[in-house]
Amino acid sequence: MRHDEFLARVRERGEYANQGEAAQVTTAVLEVLAHRITPGEVKDLAAQLPAPLKGALQTDGERRAESYGVEEFYRRVAERTGARPRTAQWDASALLSTLAEAVSPGELNQIISQLPSGYAVLFGKPDLSD
Repeated sequence: MRHDEFLARVRERGEYANQGEAAQVTTAVLEVLAHRITPGEVKDLAAQLPAPLKGALQTDGERRAESYGVEEFYRRVAERTGARPRTAQWDASALLSTLAEAVSPGELNQIISQLPSGYAVLFGKPDLSD
């Protein structure tokens, strides 16, 4: 998926005013996700995304994936966007459901398998993909 197409889908799902707002949300959610999954998985994810999105996935390859639930995920997204946690849930869903369409089913399963069950719905999936 091309970068402009990716942002257009995020914008449509999130009902954002413009591409800039969609890009801000995209960056914030990817940054939080990059700290929640392992560095190897971050690298694999980045390999399947358009080049402009890879910058949001830059992390220290030596770190460990942080372990926290979906409510903390929302709080961290909200902190980056300046939104309320409920809005951050909407933002996370807009980005992660788009991400689910942009990557291979195998990659999506690998990401979701590293997260507690509450995250799958954000990707538009009840559980692991087929």
